[in-house]
Amino acid sequence: MPSRTDHPEPSAAELADLSALADGTLDPARRASVEVHIAASPELSALYAREKRVVSALHEARASDRAPAALRARIEAARPKRTTAARRRLGYAAVLALPSGAPGGPSVSDAAALAALGPAQSAPGPDPSNPAGRLQQNVDDVYFPNWASSFGWRAVGARTDELGGRKADTVYYDWNGKRIAYTIVAAPALTQPAAQRTWLGDTELRTLTKDGRLVVTWRRDGDTCVLSARGVTAAELQKLAAWKVPADGH
Repeated sequence: MPSRTDHPEPSAAELADLSALADGTLDPARRASVEVHIAASPELSALYAREKRVVSALHEARASDRAPAALRARIEAARPKRTTAARRRLGYAAVLALPSGAPGGPSVSDAAALAALGPAQSAPGPDPSNPAGRLQQNVDDVYFPNWASSFGWRAVGARTDELGGRKADTVYYDWNGKRIAYTIVAAPALTQPAAQRTWLGDTELRTLTKDGRLVVTWRRDGDTCVLSARGVTAAELQKLAAWKVPADGH
């Protein structure tokens, strides 16, 4: 990227790199240097944060049929082009119109807080079609896993709540004196929290701490998944979060 001392205003090349970094199309060999360059400039850092929000909003709009086609088109049109320095002046406010990012809407922290309410129902049993891998409960097309044979975590209870008009089901699992809560919130997806990002396979995980609980969240098929626990390591929660039952159930 060009030196900031040479370009007090972001250049087209800088903006193109910024956009490519935000949407994941930047050459991996240049990623580190571009990140350092952006971090050294408050203006570029602010633009990068905005661009990331636009990219996230577009992904949510494409994934959810609740975002009207006209709205998605307006967001695409509002997204600044990589070849113009006018990018920073365009209307990012359109992002706020997305259902999953509406101000005051439910958050991942709100979903994680449901765990503290405790079970209100008995645990779902194994899914007859795949008893070793799935439980007989799901939200939309996202199933609750049966971790008993693979990891030792056994389903012991459940509850159903509503979060911002979305169905939110929670299943509780126990193992070795510890308990984790797995909440699935129906689409549209909740706003992604600012948190540590980790990739396991093709799953992007975000890990944070909320009220003394470790929280790992990710998205699957437009729904929001939230694992939370006390006394369980991030690595353990992340491993459970990224696990997908094999097609043959073994």
